[in-house]
Amino acid sequence: MATKDQIFHLSGPSGLTGINWKNADHVRKVVASLVQGAYVLEQDRQGKREGSQALAPPWWETFGFQLKRILVEKADSSIFGAIFEYKPPPSSCNHSADGPRFVVAFRGTLIEDESFVQDIQMDLQFFRNELHSSSRCETAMQAVENLVATAGDSRVWLAGHSLGSAIALLAGKNMAKKGLKLESFLFNPPYVSAPIESIKSQKLKRAIQVGICAATFVGALANRSVEELSQSTDSFAALSRWVPRLFVNEVDYVSSGYISYFERQAGMQNMGARAIQRVASQHTLGSLFLSENGTQAEPLHLIPSADLTINSNPPKEFVKAHAICEWWNPDLKLQSKVYKYDN
Repeated sequence: MATKDQIFHLSGPSGLTGINWKNADHVRKVVASLVQGAYVLEQDRQGKREGSQALAPPWWETFGFQLKRILVEKADSSIFGAIFEYKPPPSSCNHSADGPRFVVAFRGTLIEDESFVQDIQMDLQFFRNELHSSSRCETAMQAVENLVATAGDSRVWLAGHSLGSAIALLAGKNMAKKGLKLESFLFNPPYVSAPIESIKSQKLKRAIQVGICAATFVGALANRSVEELSQSTDSFAALSRWVPRLFVNEVDYVSSGYISYFERQAGMQNMGARAIQRVASQHTLGSLFLSENGTQAEPLHLIPSADLTINSNPPKEFVKAHAICEWWNPDLKLQSKVYKYDN
């Protein structure tokens, strides 16, 4: 049976009669709706809802998008993402020149019978820093590469929520390494860290952040050769021109680590400790000491630059604070800051 959050006219964003792609509020709501569309596509599949019974289409058709392709998980045939093409009618007042031509949207974990087991396995692969080797991620990256090859990088946007944002981030990093910077919207992206955002004392929080940077720096020096550090620093810096948009809040312990991560980097730069910051920003203690086959793997969730948006008025409950529907809530209080990696 369908739930309220699957039905667009009951829970989707309202009042968007026309889209101004230069309006950040419009863009956030529309892109988040497309991600929700990817969720409902899979829920339609499991509920055997087709044709006029399907609930997913309003999540993209309302904004002038058409479904171009679904992305399917090889292991269980679940839909984990979709490619949407922007085709507003000629009479539309939407400003299409500044918008995307395609949006590739990835859903997160679903608590549904037919996809839950595989989704949880993907979550575990993320926490083991192995998501990039999954068939789901490989399918996603190949789809993005093929789309960019035909449409060009300036008209392809990436979007995802939770696990889906981790996949979108990897696809974006993959393209950035090729010199192509895709507009990316990562809602509640997972970050593996201790939940220090719940600490009320700013002085204590800053002390912990400095300690984490120092420990990571020392760990990197102890576990990496000078040549390895130089190569990884150059590789990390090469991604710095790609500035994905991250949407997080402090109540969501899955994604709140990004707040501390970028605050640490900015704090170390302000202290004049740029050498420490450059090394610490590309490693985690886990990646240095919990390696596979004796080699230290690149922490896949770390990025040098970001446009970080924090909702300072999130729901009190974690489940609601982590939900994609938070990002079209009319009561949002948003603070945005661009963090650029210091080369």
